[in-house]
Amino acid sequence: MRKLYLLWPKFYYSFPLQLLFNNIRRNIVLMLCWILLFAMMTGNFGKYLGIPYLFLDPEYLNRVSFTSFFWMGLLSAGFAMAFHITCYISDGHRFSFVGTLPRPFRKFVINNSIIPILFLVTYLYQAIRFQIDNEHCTTNELIWRLIGFFVGYIFMTILFSLYFRFTNKDIFKYMVCRIDEKIKQKVTVTRASAMKKLDIARKKQVRVDTYISSNLRVKPVEDLNFFDRSTILQVFDQNHFNLVIIELFIFLMVVLLGLFKDYPAFQLPAAASFMIFLTIFVMLFGAFSYWFGGWSATVGLVVFLTINYLVGEDFFTKKYEAFGLDYSVLEAPYNAESIQAQIDSAAIAEDKQATLAQLQNWRNKFPADQKPKMVLLCVSGGGKRAALWTLNALQYTDSVTHGKLTQSSVLITGASGGLIGASYFRELKLREALGEPIQPYAATHRQKISTDNLNPLIFSLLANDLFVGFTKFNYADQWYQRDRAYTFEDQLNQITEGLMDRPIASYNEYETKGIIPMVILTPTVINDGRKMYIASRPISFMNAELENFKNYHAEKVSGVDFQRFFKDQGSNNLRFLSALRMSATFPYITPNTTLPTDPPIQMMDAGISDNFGLSDAVRFVYAFKDWIDENTDGVVFVSIRDSPKLHTISAAKGQTIIDAITQPISSVYNNFENFQDITSDLLIGQAHSWLKAPIERVDIQYQAESYVDLLQGMDSIRQNNARASLSWRLTTREKEGIVSTIHSEKNEAEIAKLKLLLSATPK
Repeated sequence: MRKLYLLWPKFYYSFPLQLLFNNIRRNIVLMLCWILLFAMMTGNFGKYLGIPYLFLDPEYLNRVSFTSFFWMGLLSAGFAMAFHITCYISDGHRFSFVGTLPRPFRKFVINNSIIPILFLVTYLYQAIRFQIDNEHCTTNELIWRLIGFFVGYIFMTILFSLYFRFTNKDIFKYMVCRIDEKIKQKVTVTRASAMKKLDIARKKQVRVDTYISSNLRVKPVEDLNFFDRSTILQVFDQNHFNLVIIELFIFLMVVLLGLFKDYPAFQLPAAASFMIFLTIFVMLFGAFSYWFGGWSATVGLVVFLTINYLVGEDFFTKKYEAFGLDYSVLEAPYNAESIQAQIDSAAIAEDKQATLAQLQNWRNKFPADQKPKMVLLCVSGGGKRAALWTLNALQYTDSVTHGKLTQSSVLITGASGGLIGASYFRELKLREALGEPIQPYAATHRQKISTDNLNPLIFSLLANDLFVGFTKFNYADQWYQRDRAYTFEDQLNQITEGLMDRPIASYNEYETKGIIPMVILTPTVINDGRKMYIASRPISFMNAELENFKNYHAEKVSGVDFQRFFKDQGSNNLRFLSALRMSATFPYITPNTTLPTDPPIQMMDAGISDNFGLSDAVRFVYAFKDWIDENTDGVVFVSIRDSPKLHTISAAKGQTIIDAITQPISSVYNNFENFQDITSDLLIGQAHSWLKAPIERVDIQYQAESYVDLLQGMDSIRQNNARASLSWRLTTREKEGIVSTIHSEKNEAEIAKLKLLLSATPK
């Protein structure tokens, strides 16, 4: 016991432990960065969005491999070294004994590595479990990937070691190099900061009794003498010079990568891009805190408020455009008068007539003496998960109905990823109908659409939107920036085999002939919450119910017809991929699109107003209710949704104080889909009062929660993986689960019901 008592001071006053305490006490921002990384890796942050996958399952060139883990190791080491440099710059003066040691920075790094080592151990543990449970990788594959991580980590560490070996022969005290000439060029504020740190070094030293040497042995700290004024100034000069050199190197690397970001080889894994961003932030934070000392928080707030004001004044505002539209002409006025003009009876009648031609051609595909069922496909949003699920559900359902699902469909509505999957399947069916050698039900299409979109997006955000953003491309005789919006569409074009890279108006011919169903996209206008109705032709009839307001002139127009509203800006030339992008604007990842209006309006995900597309389908039915009553045997709403409609209601247990405070807001967010389901059910229920034809509903659902046994005994990340994440990135296990869920008992029953409803035989 006495021996333990004697050892305790040596342990407590050891250099590694005192550095850890110092970081916790003084470097809150740095600790928050580490906490964020730990939370991401362990699944305590961003599970629903699939953020842990970016770290535990990094993709490079659409593969999880040695190279992808190499990049993770390389940039993880870069962040760790940025942490060490910032800690040394900020607090090295509190441990002046380091300056008496040979190669002091190396000693500092070794003793400051408790948190980075914990990070490595946690990361490797989580990555190994994740790879085994979700990627089904073999032992050899796992070992090879881990070797890639270690090679990258060691390589970056060696690069930094070599740099400091030749530049920091002694960081605190120069025996050989004299840099007095550089000192004279420093500004007053940096000298004052150095002098303040000298005063701290003399008066407020942190007690340290032992430290870990370069050969990893515990050694006692010997007595030291403080250094004179010129030495401290030299310390600052060398530290600051090294920091600037490294920051410039990282910045130039990001700029160069941004210039070549359209080449897949230069698109780093998303988590690696995030590590670069975090590294730059940490190093800038270190430099900033050193320059301004105790005033850093105040100056930081002033800088933030200044930048915030300038952004508000459009000094730094970046506008993401819809490709195909002409932004050089006069903007379309967006005000109460122009919106109210959408309720034009002549325009509504004209648009109805054009769509009636489509409906009649669709009707002609069936026997004249046998009224068919009219199918309206309503697909839900949900990122990559919804895109794969929708495509898979349509492939399977159309195949088992022998193509009757597509032949009976007149409309596709929905949001986000669901519309991407449905549009892709529609394109495959169109190409097949045109005689092209395409197999719409082939598994290769599912493999294509499930490939990663997130890495290029995150990398573009870092390497292009934040630093470069000056390269352009030409589309429809208009020039646009190669920004993050371009990156999203380019990736979308690749995973859909380039089949949908066309103006939206080009589909009008095939829709009118009844070859394929019409697609209506409904992104939300951020400025006022209205829908923007986008289709291959004008569809002002989507506001047809407002014609009933004969003696009321303050009716709220729910949506704006894109084709008519932006006719002068070239609405016919809108790239269909841009329309899909506007409908699938994922917060913080996919940028909001700005349309050429006065004042400018921005578009947000269609899922904000109706994530399932049912309300839009009801509006369509209402506009043509008389024709439907006369020419069909009823309508069938086929809802392909990536979430269960009726799910288990869990009790609110273990609520913290923060949970209680945020509950009024979080409850609205968590029940967003429930609100929309209730509204959709109400609208379809009311439709029975104005539609004489029968109304049927078929719900094909991705409902991974039904596999209760799968969840037993799993850790938090694996439990979340039972249901695929809401992101533009899926793991192997998630892809398998999405595809197999179509064969669940509930879905098979719903598909059997649909087969009975589609009993009419086309000509």
